[in-house]
This record gives sequence, structure tokens and C-alpha cells, in this order.
Amino acid sequence: MKPGYLSEYFEGVAAKRLSAVEADETRSNQHEYHATKKVQAFLGSPEEKTRMPARFLYLTDDDPDPIVEDAFLTLYNCRKGKPRAPEYHLYFPTTNVSLNASEGDLLVIAKRRDAGLLIIIAENGSSIARQIEWLFGFGDLAHPGFSVKSELETEQDRIEFASRFILENIGIAVETSEDTFLDDMLTRFTGCFPTTRDFSAYARSTLKDLDPRENPDMVLMAWMEREEILFRTLERYLIADRLSEGFADEASTGADVDGFLSFSLSVQNRRKSRVGLALENHLELLFIENGLRFTRAAITENKSKPDFLFPGVEEYHNPAYDSLMLTMLGVKSTCKDRWRQVLSEADRIENKHLLTLETAISTHQTDEMAAKQLQLVLPRGLHSTYTPAQQTWLMDVDAFTRLAHERQVV
Repeated sequence: MKPGYLSEYFEGVAAKRLSAVEADETRSNQHEYHATKKVQAFLGSPEEKTRMPARFLYLTDDDPDPIVEDAFLTLYNCRKGKPRAPEYHLYFPTTNVSLNASEGDLLVIAKRRDAGLLIIIAENGSSIARQIEWLFGFGDLAHPGFSVKSELETEQDRIEFASRFILENIGIAVETSEDTFLDDMLTRFTGCFPTTRDFSAYARSTLKDLDPRENPDMVLMAWMEREEILFRTLERYLIADRLSEGFADEASTGADVDGFLSFSLSVQNRRKSRVGLALENHLELLFIENGLRFTRAAITENKSKPDFLFPGVEEYHNPAYDSLMLTMLGVKSTCKDRWRQVLSEADRIENKHLLTLETAISTHQTDEMAAKQLQLVLPRGLHSTYTPAQQTWLMDVDAFTRLAHERQVV
């Protein structure tokens, strides 16, 4: 096990595309997968039927929350007692997850180090399926059997900003911290969460000698990575401090359930809103350092507020200003279906841009973006999570800043 890699959380992972028999319960009375020798290498080859606790997830782009059900897989030798070589199968019960599965969906069986199995089924052709394939390093699953990985300590398996978000989407809590800055943060922010703008500025201040003019793609990811780690460090301390106080309600003899739920919800909401704002904060400084003029959250038609408008809101509302010299950038840390919101945010600009940190968006989605004249922008380091054909179309941060600079009239 190597800290900072997938091996810290998983002993082995197997992936395949579901066949019709595996997905359609009307096609087979036996709900089972064939456990190949490579699968047995990390699940075992027991003499007797072995029931293993498992958490089942069904993932789709249409629903931000997965279908989750706790059940089991049973590993057994279906040829036991017969004069033939052993053949192991994995029996699974009917669950809400299996009822949603379809032929061609991605199936992942992962053995967790803490306890039990994680069974992921992701909709065929979805972005989340491609992201999970990228996370575990499964490139081609066209063949019918399982592809298996058990080392999980290559450079591909290193847990960084992008992979951490995918892991948390499938229920794996990734612990990251930089405790050397904790005392300074507690003193500077008086034991509270600062504003997102202040925290973004602090995160940048801990990284010296980074020049956003020389390598804006690398610098943006470095700032985001550092802020994420520092935030989790401060959050963990403040949450532990709050939990130590308890949630007892003086008016009752039991625990203050409402107080705990309210606190938990505030933690989740802070995490969700902070990442997008942090990304905008770092982009704002990056654009300034690159000599760009812009307006952040300018008001356009129907009170829409594009995240960044270049060279500015005055030029946008001046009918005499050439619309071809205007540039709009929407910013979303993750897209899902929300990318369509950007299309109506600046009517004068026909070709719009959207910057995201989301990895491996499906070809179906990027094809639709291109058809609607929306150009996707990602830091260069994330381009490799996309297909070769998609990569020829993607724009990186450096190319976008150069485009905006060329269009602005000094």
C-alpha cells in the first residue's frame, strides 16, 4: 500500500461491460458474473461459498446522486464436486442497482482495504462511466471478460485534484492535509472559515515563484490543488472542534438531531459552493497577471451574469463595438448538464467558451457543445483524460488567454 495512490483504498479492481444476460434479469435465473483467475487473485478462491458484503452503486449523468444499496456478492465454485477444473462465479441478488442496469453499462468490482466490496455500474456512454474508466486506468473494455488491476501504484494511480473528486462521487472519502500551515491558518483566520476570496489569496501566498504568464495551465492547477488541501486541513480541525462540543439540546434529554443535521448540511454546502468560487478567484488573478481586461459577473440580457466578459461590460453594451472582438467565459468546476446555462448568458457573442475542471466528459456531450458553438477550455494536464479526437478540439488555458488578449483593443 502506497499513500497518495489508489492502492491506499483498494486491493484490486476489475471492470467489464455488462452482457445482456448479466444485465437483463429476464434472460437468466442466475444473477452472476464469471470470476476469472485474475479476479480470483484479489478476491480469493475459497473452497466453500463465501458471502462478501458489498455496496452497490448505479451512476448516471442525469442524477447527481447515485442509487446506493448495501447487499452482498457470493463467490463460489460452480463445479465443486465435479471432476473438472474449478470455475468460480460471483452471485449477486436483485437490488435497485441491478434493476437499473442495462447491456453495455460499465461494471466495476473493487475490493476495498477497509471492508467489503464496492460494485459500481455506470450508464453506458455517460461522462461518469468514462471518468471511472480513466480513474482506474481501463482504456479498452471491448472484450467480453474482466480487465483487472491489482497494483494500483503507477503514476496513473496517483490521487490528485481530478481523481479525488471522482473518488468522492463514488463514496470514497480521501483524506488530504498539510498540517504545517494549520497553526498559521488558525491564527490568521481566528479559528473560523474566511471568505472564499481571502482563502484563495492565502493559498496562492503559500506557493512561491509561480508565474501565471509563463505557464497558466500548470499554475491554475497548482493553486486549486493547494487551496483544496489547505481547506480540507482547516475543515477537518474545525469540524473535530465542533463535534467535541456535541449537539446536546438543553430543552431535551437526547441529542440535538436537528442541530447535527443542520451542521452536516452546512459542511456539504460549503464544500460544493467553495470550489467553483475558488476557481473563479484564481482565474481572476491569472487574467490580471496576463494583462487582460474583463468584467467579472457582468449583467447582460435578461439579467444573465456570465462569469467573465472580455474586454468588459461597457464594450459589450456598446452597439458600435465589434461583437467579434467580444469574448465570454463561463466557469464551472464540474459541468454535468449545467453547461447549457452558459448558452444564454451573452446574446451578442455567438461562439462562447466554458472552462471546467471536469475530466473525461463523454463524446456525446462534447459533440453537442461543439454543435452549439460552445468551446470547452481545460487546463492542459486534464486533456489526457479525453479521447484523442476530443483532445484535438479542446482548448487549454494558455490558448484562451492569448485569444482574449488578441481580441482586446488597447
